[in-house]
Parts: sequence; C-alpha cells; structure tokens
Amino acid sequence: MEPKILATGWYLPSRVVSNDELSQSLDTSDEWIRSHTGIAERRFASPEESASDLGLLALNDALSRANLPASQLDLIIVATSTPDYLSFPSTASIIQARSGASRAGAFDISVACSGFSYGLELARSMIVSQAARYVAVIGAEIFSRILNWKDRSTCVLFGDGAGAVIVGPSDGSPGLLGSILRSEGEGADSLLRPVGGSRVPLKPTDEYEKTCLVMDGRRVYNFAVRVVKESLEDILQKFQKKLEDVAWIVPHQANKRIIEGVAKRMNLSESRFFMNIERFANTSASSIPIALADMDRQGLLKRGDLVVTIGFGAGLAWGANLFYW
Repeated sequence: MEPKILATGWYLPSRVVSNDELSQSLDTSDEWIRSHTGIAERRFASPEESASDLGLLALNDALSRANLPASQLDLIIVATSTPDYLSFPSTASIIQARSGASRAGAFDISVACSGFSYGLELARSMIVSQAARYVAVIGAEIFSRILNWKDRSTCVLFGDGAGAVIVGPSDGSPGLLGSILRSEGEGADSLLRPVGGSRVPLKPTDEYEKTCLVMDGRRVYNFAVRVVKESLEDILQKFQKKLEDVAWIVPHQANKRIIEGVAKRMNLSESRFFMNIERFANTSASSIPIALADMDRQGLLKRGDLVVTIGFGAGLAWGANLFYW
C-alpha cells in the first residue's frame, strides 16, 4: 500500500505581532530583524490557547479537506516542543479525545524543528506495514511561552501556529517515496532549554528565564546551511531523482539567511525554495505543515509535483522527505 498526503490543514492565532511592536520593548528595530532573519511579523497565541487547541483546529481543517471523519483515523502523531503539559499526558492524546478520533492511537514526538519530518516518515512506515490506514501528522507550537524576552537575538525569531496533514492510501498515483533521518547529538548543547528536565530540575527559587530557550546562533546557522544542502543531495541520490525533477523544496522556516546560504552554495535560484517566514516566523515543528497548507491554498502545488521537505534544528537533528503531490 503506497501512502500519500491526502490533505493539509493549518491554524494561525489571530494576534499578529509586528517587528515594530517588538521594538517597543526590545533594543531592536524592524530593519534589524528583517535584514538578519527575513521576518516581518509573527502570530502569538492568546493566553487561553494551548498547543492542543491549535493542533485540533489544524487537524479539523485537514480532515474537512480530506472529507474524512475523525473516527476513521488510526493514529495521531503530534510533533511539539511546547506540549500542553510537561512530559505527560501527551498533547496527541488530548487532541485525539477532543477530535472524536475514538479508534486512534496517539503520541507526541520531541524532535523540535525536525519533528514533522520524523512524524511524516513514521506515518508512511505505519501505512506501508499495514499497521494503520489513515494517520494524522500535526505540528503544534506555542514558542512565545518559552522565549526569554530579554534576549533579542532569539525572541524575535519565533511564532506560534499549527499545521497538519492526513496521510492515507493513494488512489494509484505516486505518493510518499521515503525519507532520510539524521542526528548529530554532539551539538545538543547549542539549542536547548537548560533547566526543567531531569538533568537540571526546576527549583522554586529559579527565575523564569532559566527555563527559556537558549541558542548558539552561529553554530546552528552553520549546521543548518550544511545539512539542508546535504539532505537535499542525499535524498535525491537515495531515490535516484535529479534536482531538475523537483518542483518545490520546502525547508523548515528558520531564517531566510539560511536558505539564501544554501541557494548560493548550490547555485540555485531562491525561487526553488518556498518561504513564508516573513509572515509567520519560525514555528518550529509546525513550520513545514504550515508551509504546505499555505502552498496548497495558493494553488502552488500541482498534482504530480515532486516535493522535498527538509526539517532541521535542536538535537541537532534533521530529516528530509520526498513525495509526489
């Protein structure tokens, strides 16, 4: 049984936060943020919204477009670094109950910005092995809750949102070909939340900032430029495809400068890469499914298009997926 992406869904919180708004409380400016990241604005969740709220709305959008009732789902996979609760229960289980997917298993995966890439391969493998027929893969993030708002080098980069895809059997046309999944754990300390886990438990006297995201920006940038190029080359070689066969390269929306660096190294036009980071910033595990939903709504994806998606981030982990639309 060959799996295929049957539909996309997304949800973006209604609150739009511009660079100018951030510059009112940070030593930064619209010009600085745009020139260093390519970001103009991002979405922030309301205080009442959690990751499961965003993920459920994205899932419902995807199910509606697939014309599939939630009761037909066999599995829900949620990629998130900002779950509803610390450790457990899983955000996927909360979405499963609220969506009406009464016969579905559900679990979270924690691979940060690479989470959707890993989740899509899990969905493909489950369907190929006949362990499932219909699988929902969701990225749901509220990074505005884990940012240090005193650190202008990181807090301007991120936004909130959710994206989802429904994966199921194809109608006979080509679908998900496969993936490559990689990790360089030696670089784990370059992007992390240092306090709050079993290694460094949170103490009642700790300041909130100690639990926030910390990033070695230069190291992560160099890693990202290298592995996006390698991922693209490796997955095409694995499946014996040529770069000219690819209609779209859809990278994790981390920083426009990363994609510019990759394009320059590979002598590619930036138009080969889909980017919407200007409007939504870095939404971590949500960024690729949000991008696919955005492209789908714009009519950019045509039946039979060969697409590469590439996720990269904390871990340091990365992954690439190759599929026909």
